[in-house]
Amino acid sequence: MKHKKLKKKSFLSFLTIAFIAAVLISAASKIMANFIDNLPSIKQLENYAPNLSSKIYDKDNNLIAEFFTERRTFIPINEIPVNLQNAFIAIEDKDFFKHWGISIKGIIRALSRILLKMKIAEGGSTITQQLAKTIFLTRDKTLIRKIKEALLAIRLEKNYSKDEILQFYINQIYFGSGTYGVQAAARIYFNKNAHDLNLAECATLAAIPKSPNYYNPFKNAKASLARRNLVLLRMRELGYITKEKEEEALEVALPTKETALKENIGHYFMEFLRIMLEQKYGTNGLLKGGLSIYTTIDMRAQAAAEKAIEKALTTFDKNKSKQKSVKVQGALIAIDPENGAIRAMVGGRNFRESQFNRAIQAKRQPGSAFKPFVYLAAIEAGLTPATLLNDEPMVFVYKGNSWNLVSRDITALETIAETVPEKDLIDTNKIWTPTNYGKKYRGPVTLKTALASSINICAIETIMQITPLKVIQSAKNLGITTPLVNSFSLALGSSDTTLQEMVSAFAVFASGGIKTTPYIITKITDRDGKIIEQNIPQQKEVLSSQDCFIITNMLKAVVEKGSGWNAKNLGRPCAGKTGTTNYSSDAWFIGYTPQLAAGVWIGYDDRSISLGEKVTGGIIACPIWTQFMKETLDGEPVLDFIQPENIEWALIDPSTGLLSLSKTSGASLEAFVKGTVPTKYCKQISDYKRQYLNTEEEKEGF
Repeated sequence: MKHKKLKKKSFLSFLTIAFIAAVLISAASKIMANFIDNLPSIKQLENYAPNLSSKIYDKDNNLIAEFFTERRTFIPINEIPVNLQNAFIAIEDKDFFKHWGISIKGIIRALSRILLKMKIAEGGSTITQQLAKTIFLTRDKTLIRKIKEALLAIRLEKNYSKDEILQFYINQIYFGSGTYGVQAAARIYFNKNAHDLNLAECATLAAIPKSPNYYNPFKNAKASLARRNLVLLRMRELGYITKEKEEEALEVALPTKETALKENIGHYFMEFLRIMLEQKYGTNGLLKGGLSIYTTIDMRAQAAAEKAIEKALTTFDKNKSKQKSVKVQGALIAIDPENGAIRAMVGGRNFRESQFNRAIQAKRQPGSAFKPFVYLAAIEAGLTPATLLNDEPMVFVYKGNSWNLVSRDITALETIAETVPEKDLIDTNKIWTPTNYGKKYRGPVTLKTALASSINICAIETIMQITPLKVIQSAKNLGITTPLVNSFSLALGSSDTTLQEMVSAFAVFASGGIKTTPYIITKITDRDGKIIEQNIPQQKEVLSSQDCFIITNMLKAVVEKGSGWNAKNLGRPCAGKTGTTNYSSDAWFIGYTPQLAAGVWIGYDDRSISLGEKVTGGIIACPIWTQFMKETLDGEPVLDFIQPENIEWALIDPSTGLLSLSKTSGASLEAFVKGTVPTKYCKQISDYKRQYLNTEEEKEGF
């Protein structure tokens, strides 16, 4: 009886345990099913789009920089060297082609470490598990993550081939030094494409991902070398390479410094580009979208520009002992006049200290560099290079809402003083007595002489004849977009402009009258190589080729005999204009050859600081321009400006503006639009005693 009771009790216990087990198994199954259902979908890999860096190329399609959060370039498996594939398999997962996503031996080893150390440890993961972790999971060291990792690896193996998994893995992992994927790593460590890597280089890269900082050859050469050699040993043991190949690779030295992109130049250009692209494609599109951006920048010109600016201004700072704490600033921009392509851009001396781009953002008075627009308007209005102007003092009084010229005699101020309150005599808003540089006056001079010698009085007389509105219109036609003051002082460059505007406007003279909108991007392709943006030069004829040639011929005289004399050192035909503002706050030189237009601005960010009493555009800006152009155009053909049809030449007497006899002192050949050559000869040989800008003092003028 007792035995029956015990048997019955045991049966009931069995039923209870079986029921509890069934409930637990059912619950575990539901939990596992829910767990599996909540795993990330591996379908993400069907549209695999890793973060790719956007690449910047120069005008010759050379890679010069990248924008990125992860520096990565995706390449297909057939561009990944077999030695590199084998190196990863040898050191990371020797049974890669045998397992189905997880390694039982690896899991047992990992569990043993967990039991011994009572914490989750890394290691024991297959390449497939590492791919699952990198793409789908966090790096948290938890048992749940390890389980998810294993389950995802099994799914990956079921849906993708071994080659596809290896391709994803090698393109995704981190290689240190800010690089992701083997192509970016090959560029940074060896300055070559992945498919060009040799055996030793493949082994070096395969050694890194286990601990990218520790095994980085730039940071820890000893550890990197030891692990690289271990990779080679494993490759030989697995039959991937011979003993001889191993020994050859062991003799190869590690890379010692980063040989790929360092982006040491062009910071202002790159920032200008970044801002433009970020507005159009968004931050993620630019930093992660894998765009290929082809630009107009000429890296030789860019290097020459930065070198010329820094060399000259470092010397200038050393000589300016009174302002040691303040660095003088400078900017340079160069544009191809044929198509408007920006070839070089320097926005300042040190991008880290100041990101303000003075080449495109700074609005400063151009001084006499603005005068070509005045004389262009005069030529368009019917004046010629031989038109006579009167270089004598001017006295203006402001009445009502305009300036009135009351005298061409400076002594008239004494008479004016009797009728004007004393406070108005020193008020520049009431009395204006413009002067020339050096306070010298030459009497009658031709339009060409007035521009070449940068005579302020003549520029004002010219704008008075043709009106400021005509000058404003001419400047706008050339591409000046900043507001210009409707005043006689505009002739002296009193309205702010940007360096880019000035250079773009002068480029119209170089192109023969064709205005081209400056641009910096030629095309952009997406990560698949599809063109998503392409820029074609936007051109418009705004001047006659004859008027351009006349102005260019006049501006050549600025170089040959005027304040731009330093540009003669270029050794090829060029034209340009210097500019210096009141108190020498700004110094400019804008010039051009048939192939390139460029401009230099020098000054302090604080306009109240003077460059120095005798520091002019001809003294400081022109030499920088000359040095830049000399280096940039080295090896280019020496070209002169093409003479268009309907141009006539005549020998002109500079003191009368009339046709001259061949023996007339100071007479020079001048270019005219056909039909505008003077018809009268001067009655006698001129005793023009003022030598045409042959004194050093005049050469240092505006």
